[in-house]
Amino acid sequence: MATLSLLSLLLFPPSLLLFLLHLILRPRPVKIPIKDRHVFITGGSSGIGLAMAHQAASQGARVSILARGRDKLEEAQRAIRLATGIDVAVFSADARDFEAVKAAVEEAGPIDVLVCNQGVFVPSELEKQEMEEVKFMIDVNLIGTFHLVKAALDGMKKNRRERGPGVDLVGIYGYTAYSASKFGLRGMAESLQQEVIADNIHVSLIFPPDTETPGLAEEEKKRPQLTSIIAASSGAMKADEVAKKALDGIKSGSFFVPCNFEGILLAVATAGLSPQRSLWMAFVEVIAAGITRIAALCFQWSWYGSIEKWHAPKKYILMFHYLSFEIRNYIFEVNWQFTFNSGPHSGGVFGKGEIFYSGAISYYVLTPFKVFKRW
Repeated sequence: MATLSLLSLLLFPPSLLLFLLHLILRPRPVKIPIKDRHVFITGGSSGIGLAMAHQAASQGARVSILARGRDKLEEAQRAIRLATGIDVAVFSADARDFEAVKAAVEEAGPIDVLVCNQGVFVPSELEKQEMEEVKFMIDVNLIGTFHLVKAALDGMKKNRRERGPGVDLVGIYGYTAYSASKFGLRGMAESLQQEVIADNIHVSLIFPPDTETPGLAEEEKKRPQLTSIIAASSGAMKADEVAKKALDGIKSGSFFVPCNFEGILLAVATAGLSPQRSLWMAFVEVIAAGITRIAALCFQWSWYGSIEKWHAPKKYILMFHYLSFEIRNYIFEVNWQFTFNSGPHSGGVFGKGEIFYSGAISYYVLTPFKVFKRW
């Protein structure tokens, strides 16, 4: 792969490559304003969603937030009013309930920017996880996004004819079941972008790292320890920082919106058949394909190394327990031989001390061979 990238540089001078990319890039670059637009944010009562609502309101957007808990929504509404002097509309609904979502979207009115930020994570290895928890994550993270898009899409299309270009549909991208729901979100976004591009609707995927939110604090209490070790390789960002990166990405119409350096590497390394508007990012993706693959393999090496180290002590503990069992078992055999041979009617040729001596030699010399042969 690295050789292929080097070859592409030799065959195509940078200026020629940039010209070629300019001709083939689709969709075309676009600028999407936030001011005076209706921004509808799910999961908007806390974390990244709340931070985005704050920033969108401060930039002159009309903001609506949706979440399950009415109390948290009203608390968020008060906080935004206090910080910006602007009232946001609040809607209580579960993203898993299509009828409730549809009613909220209709009540909110035509949407310009739909931010599907709802997301849940129940941390656990799949072997230990209940299927209800798996279904819960997929229903909220993936099916919930389908519900929101389905409910909002018709109004968004009509709104484009009246208000011109400038609509983003955003899924927050982010663990076996959790990852499945987020990978599904990407497939949905790539296909949906092709379906709605003629209506001037633009799709973005945000790549937030661990973000300092109440949700992360709760997640860290339940995370498997190995997950925390691997996640420690990437630092956490503030919710306000992620929200700013997300809104900037929305306004530029970017399909991938990374929030930190690791996110940029991820976006470049997994570009595949995803759309790309930016000439410079397309150039980086072509030139750096081999390099980012090497970087990805280094990440994998680090993660799998952590997994190996985590499981290695368990192997040694298991071997120690097995060795202890064999030793205890062999001591029993020696003691039994000693008792049997030294009894008053044993008829043995050895005296008591001689039998103990031979048993001790058998124990110390033969036990290691017996144990490791069986191991």
